[in-house]
Amino acid sequence: MIKRFVKMTFKPESIEDFKNVFNTHKELILSFEGCNHLELLQDVNNPTIFFTFSIWDDKKYLESYRQSSEFREIWGQTKPFFAQKAEAWSLKGL
Repeated sequence: MIKRFVKMTFKPESIEDFKNVFNTHKELILSFEGCNHLELLQDVNNPTIFFTFSIWDDKKYLESYRQSSEFREIWGQTKPFFAQKAEAWSLKGL
């Protein structure tokens, strides 16, 4: 099992646009084979920082999603909203 965290820092004026993109695509991402969980978390100390947390059955499913046209579409829509480069961690669940 793979647990994936992605930290994203957004331009303040882009936060609502990002939330809309996330909510529009959440069910699509969850429909990918191997995706069991996806949520969006906002930092309580800095409202421009968000984290996505997802759980995947295996690394191959996560990589399949990351290579998909859907991922490229979502990334293309959200990339202009970033204030700095996103950081990601993939952790293997024991």
